[in-house]
Amino acid sequence: MNSIDLGSTRVAHIERGQGAPLVLVHGSNSDVRTWDGVHAALAERFRAIAYSRRYHWPNQRILEGADYSMQQQLNDLEALLHALDAAPAHLVGHSYGGFLSLLLAIRRPALVRSLVLIEPPVLTLFTSSRPSSRELLKLFWRRPRAALAIADFGVRGLAPAAAAVERGDIEAALEHFGTAVLGRAWLGRLSNERREQARSNCIAAELLGSGFSPLGDEQVRSVACPVLLLNGACSPRIFQHLTARLAELLPRAHGATIPRASHLVHEDNPAAWKAAVLQFSISH
Repeated sequence: MNSIDLGSTRVAHIERGQGAPLVLVHGSNSDVRTWDGVHAALAERFRAIAYSRRYHWPNQRILEGADYSMQQQLNDLEALLHALDAAPAHLVGHSYGGFLSLLLAIRRPALVRSLVLIEPPVLTLFTSSRPSSRELLKLFWRRPRAALAIADFGVRGLAPAAAAVERGDIEAALEHFGTAVLGRAWLGRLSNERREQARSNCIAAELLGSGFSPLGDEQVRSVACPVLLLNGACSPRIFQHLTARLAELLPRAHGATIPRASHLVHEDNPAAWKAAVLQFSISH
């Protein structure tokens, strides 16, 4: 594993293969290791680059009182592409990393050749990052199913996870967050090794900080590159609603559902995931 200077921080990364650059951007409670089961296969056709985002293992931990900023994470992704001379890149983003990849395609379209977005939590397409009851009520009249899913995700997942991490109970935070994003049954299937990866990347400031960047319909409509939207067949319903809205807005969107997989799609069913991503990326 190597380390690269992005100006304001250093991040660990692993590069394999040759050809067009393909950059893997991980999600929350995760790091570069989440791609271990798929990285080598992607490197057979691409210059496949995986990195651990700022503050994630094994990078320097976040300082006390610092914000976990999506804009800072976005700046890092842009800086990484420049530092590695990896643009334009196929960006493959999971969850939070998918949101970042979408934002980069909006802000710097010349840097992005194609997008694979794996259940990005684009909640701010519907509400603010931490919606009020009034916001949810207004959304309910327009999109009742999406409103109920977002409310349930917040009440049963994000809010109790944030409360737990604020009182220093990391195990409870992981349980609440994991249940919300994976489902209880799929959380129970995680190996001890994968749970340790989540534990080492449970960052209090991410749950308590400034949250997700605002996102508008017209911004999403402006994305001109081809996009593959991936869902797990067993993922919580919130991700179905979010992905469906992206499919409505993105002008060149393709969709696929990976069987026998929840939110950790690439880990749950790597064979089906690799087949979908390779077929899409090779053709673009």
